Amino acid sequence: MPAETKEVKMYSDYKSPFAYLAFDPAFELEQRFRIRIRWIPFQLRIKGKGERSLYSEHKARYSYLDARRWAKPRGLIIRGPLKVYDTTPALIGGLFAEQQGRLLDYSRKVYELFFKRELEADQPDAVASVIESLGMSANDYRKFLSVDGALAYQRAQDEAANDHVFGVPLFFFENEPFWGHDRLPVLEDRLTQARLALD
Repeated sequence: MPAETKEVKMYSDYKSPFAYLAFDPAFELEQRFRIRIRWIPFQLRIKGKGERSLYSEHKARYSYLDARRWAKPRGLIIRGPLKVYDTTPALIGGLFAEQQGRLLDYSRKVYELFFKRELEADQPDAVASVIESLGMSANDYRKFLSVDGALAYQRAQDEAANDHVFGVPLFFFENEPFWGHDRLPVLEDRLTQARLALD
């Protein structure tokens, strides 16, 4: 009888450089452990320039510097956005792509374009163009955005509230949280301890 596959939740937002850094390595864990990553969209609430304290401004600049350090060896480009984005259209796009079995392709493209400053992730038409470029239906996405997608997105935000999510990427395994892309090795140790490593 095959061993049970366990779920690992991954809360994510397309405007987070650290969620970008975590995305592929997280899904690669499925190749080494008896787990399934469940991607859950979460809207980060970020203050814009002029709304942050000077200390928070310094921290934001450092965060992007640090993200670029991690990204460079992997050939990823991370440029800080020029405004604060409400990424709801892109996140609902992720839910739509997941229904089509295309979450990984879609997310990789959205992250890449967003951090090259080539995607307005708050604009449904821009997101629809990404959907279409991947061979999915832009019209079906637009329909999904306004009804079923909006409901699924709200359920995700409610689940995040119940899980006390405060940032991304945030992973949960058996209700234990692991925050940050640099906690993936700690999560990996935990999965090993749980005897979930594939032979």
